[in-house]
Amino acid sequence: MAGRALPTAAVILAAGKGTRMHSARPKVLHRVAGQPLLAWVLRAAREAGCQRLFVVVGHGAAQVQAELDAEDVTWVEQHEQLGTGHALAQVEEHLEGPAQLLVLSGDVPLVSSSTLVGLVEGASRCWGAMAVADLPDPGSLGRVVAGGDGRLERIVEALDATEEELAIRRVNAGLYALPAPAIFSHLAELETDNAKGELYLTDALTAAAAADREVALFDLPDASEAWGVNDRRDLVRIHREVLRRKTDQLMAAGVTILDPEVTTVEWDVKVGADTVIHPQVLLAGSTRIGSGCVLHQGVWMRDSSIGDNVAVEPYSVLDGAEVSDSCRVGPFARLRPGAVLLTGARVGNFVEVKNSRLGEGVKANHLTYLGDTSVGPGSNVGAGVVTCNYDGQAKHHTKIGRNAFIGSDTMLVAPVEVGDDAVTAAGSVVNKDVPPGALAIERTEQRNILGWAKRRIAWRKNKKKI
Repeated sequence: MAGRALPTAAVILAAGKGTRMHSARPKVLHRVAGQPLLAWVLRAAREAGCQRLFVVVGHGAAQVQAELDAEDVTWVEQHEQLGTGHALAQVEEHLEGPAQLLVLSGDVPLVSSSTLVGLVEGASRCWGAMAVADLPDPGSLGRVVAGGDGRLERIVEALDATEEELAIRRVNAGLYALPAPAIFSHLAELETDNAKGELYLTDALTAAAAADREVALFDLPDASEAWGVNDRRDLVRIHREVLRRKTDQLMAAGVTILDPEVTTVEWDVKVGADTVIHPQVLLAGSTRIGSGCVLHQGVWMRDSSIGDNVAVEPYSVLDGAEVSDSCRVGPFARLRPGAVLLTGARVGNFVEVKNSRLGEGVKANHLTYLGDTSVGPGSNVGAGVVTCNYDGQAKHHTKIGRNAFIGSDTMLVAPVEVGDDAVTAAGSVVNKDVPPGALAIERTEQRNILGWAKRRIAWRKNKKKI
């Protein structure tokens, strides 16, 4: 089989319960840098060119499938968790014809696509290949014993290893390139004579090596690719490593991150050159940041986009928002899903915008709520303005025209329209359309009651005597 190119399929073993996580959630759904562990492994397999993806699931199978289902994934359920060898054997009936199997672990998320390509290339020159890494503290990982020719001799699980074998630092990374259907004949011969009483995939490889099948050892270019998740500490360790890689990548591309240790940028986020990110900023999901922006301390953004030369002031929240070039947001502003700010718009202190479009140059600087609203270019929205968009049963739209002036503390009761160049007087409740160029005033006439303060004091004194 050496040198023969076979179609490559990825088999991801994701059936483990993860009891050390102490969680009702399946281990492979715990998140690293915003993505489930299993999603990282699926991504690497796809980037390596795998057209067929088999995911072996057990504990929480329905939950895992519901969260990560995709057209290119075949879900294979392992009803009894009898070990990694048993898990891989479940795939046999789903394969059609010979294939080179990339066998991966659903809780080893740092593996790169280039490593998987190298693993497959190594297997093409012999019977199979497995990834190994030299770790200073191998812990509970299986030890790899090589023969004098550098080939695999045997793999020893930590629980079954002697003191001499535990001293070996070369470990099994849990990543393999194996021929199918040949591997299944070795899986069929597995026995449970080990400390866990399970059917180990590693025993099948040891048996193959004993049968003079050449299993190449592929040294990982980065030992962190072998890091797996067994508990919450492992999860945090890998999470931090992914964040470190991302911030290093961004800084190499011309982004200033003033304190990477307290900055969170998830992997799929894009940031343009010459943008400055202050401490305690979090950028999540599919967020896109343009060039020359400044994100001040405490900014939180998810699935949002901002253009070039945008300033986001401290402690502002953008969730599903779209901000065009040269805008300013915050401090303490909240842009909710559907919020759109066109070029040069400004949203300031404690302003909330939801499902609304603010035209070019619009200003809403203080203590305002704009929901289900469109605001024309050049308009100014004063402090304390509220669009009353919900009547208890349905949402309604407010339309504000071009160059309008909405006075402070105006209540706009939707559905309502304020025309171009119109003005609403401060403190008005506007529930009828305002024609273009008109002034809308809705408030009672002011009354001044002379001597009221003196009489109030006298009333209080008399009340105390009683």
